[in-house]
Amino acid sequence: MNSWYKVSNIGEIPSPSLLVYAASVEDNIVKMISLLNGEVSRLRPHMKTHKMPEIIKLHLKHGVTKFKCATIAEAEMTASAGATDILLAYPPVGPNVSRFCALMKLFPKVKFSTVTDCKSALDDLSQAAAAAQLNIPVYLDVDCGQHRTGIAPDEHADDLYAHLAELPGIIPAGLHAYDGHIHDHDPISRESRVNEAFADVDRLRDRLLARGLPAPNFVASGTPTFAIHARRGQYECSPGTSVLWDYGYGIRYSDLDFNLAALVLTRVIGKPTPGHLTLDLGHKSIASEMPHPRVWFLDLPDATAVMHSEEHLVVQTECADNFKVGDVLYGIPWHICPTVALHSKAYVVRDGEVTETWQIEGRTRQITI
Repeated sequence: MNSWYKVSNIGEIPSPSLLVYAASVEDNIVKMISLLNGEVSRLRPHMKTHKMPEIIKLHLKHGVTKFKCATIAEAEMTASAGATDILLAYPPVGPNVSRFCALMKLFPKVKFSTVTDCKSALDDLSQAAAAAQLNIPVYLDVDCGQHRTGIAPDEHADDLYAHLAELPGIIPAGLHAYDGHIHDHDPISRESRVNEAFADVDRLRDRLLARGLPAPNFVASGTPTFAIHARRGQYECSPGTSVLWDYGYGIRYSDLDFNLAALVLTRVIGKPTPGHLTLDLGHKSIASEMPHPRVWFLDLPDATAVMHSEEHLVVQTECADNFKVGDVLYGIPWHICPTVALHSKAYVVRDGEVTETWQIEGRTRQITI
């Protein structure tokens, strides 16, 4: 097996840890831009996957200036790293309204925007914006089928957007629609579902424009549908996982040619019974919201999880006798996004050696604001 992932100074790196392969990250950024035929202005990658300022700076190196975030802390981190256009794709409510206003004042040269799907939340945001003497670009968050957030693309959406366009302190920014419910393995089926899901969203935008309402922008797509949206229109695409990739997406979306750019490092800490290995890769170091397999080991592909707790993972394998306590395993997380959030820093690999660490700054809920 190709041992591209092995680290020459692994004896210096504690476990469990997150490894990030810098060259692969940069290659993935280039591939994202390539899928958009070089139209870098259409790329608005989501920061929720990696949460690291250094990766934002790699985007900036390749001309990416627009970003999408899920938390105010991620937005602050992104602005601090040099981004100039940041969408908080999560509706601010309660104290987060004043926090978002404070963020805009802290970075006055950054174009911040956010989303809404609710009149009362929109009115609260308008009141806060006017009081702070701010003008906040706001997207209407449209439910295109996931039923998590967003308003259905019907006449009620027309009316809410018209209301949005009249409010003080609010600038109508357009539409935001996330299709996280579309995860067909077959690319043809996936594209058909995208076209079906966005037909009503497209009609909504046409109606708004016909009424003379400003709808200057349209933000869509997650990672599985990114390549499809890249071909569909001229709107912005906001993939997230593609920058690091993971096992779950890798086996489901073979048509998406992204590199594995992040792995978990774990060690054998015990051999409790024949055929079993205990690893220091518990719930607190690998995302555990999904059923097993939560991780796939590059040097131990037959490993099957038999017990998983806070700090331990016990696996069964026919190769157990080949390992001793202290041996290293490299694992591909099933879901990289919540795995990253479990680590305070990443060990950065360049040319087969860990050379530095990157702080996962955006994992916190609050930085300064």
